[in-house]
Amino acid sequence: MQYWLMKSEPDVFSIDDLKKQRQTTWDGVRNYQARNFMMNDMKVGDLVLFYHSNAKPPGIAGLATVSKKAEPDPTQFDKKSEYFDPKATKDKPRWFCVKVKFKDKFKELIPLEEIKSEKALKDMLVVQKGQRLSIQPVKEKDFNHILKMNK
Repeated sequence: MQYWLMKSEPDVFSIDDLKKQRQTTWDGVRNYQARNFMMNDMKVGDLVLFYHSNAKPPGIAGLATVSKKAEPDPTQFDKKSEYFDPKATKDKPRWFCVKVKFKDKFKELIPLEEIKSEKALKDMLVVQKGQRLSIQPVKEKDFNHILKMNK
């Protein structure tokens, strides 16, 4: 079992949207490191902290699980998509994405400032200066600490 933090802008796709849809393809990621996490490291059953980014305030809104291993991201082939990649082909796709399934919405968002104030979470990537990656690994101890903050 591995743990992840996945960022989404709530005006684009929120925890409520995931709850309504129950499951979604995590498409449109155009960062090679984030893609590699999905393609090589994420497994079905891994747990995800669903993070609202570019929000006031930003923070962790709930939980999801990885429900399907990485497959080619269909948006890379769609000429009408903002994520279209003319260098990608069906034989040699460049972008991959997992599916995630809704697990839980937190009673209240855990704001980034509160996460930063927790000494026990000082090593989490999301609190590191300059860390903007949309998919990040999370240590089990940090994941469990976040769950305790939700209670």
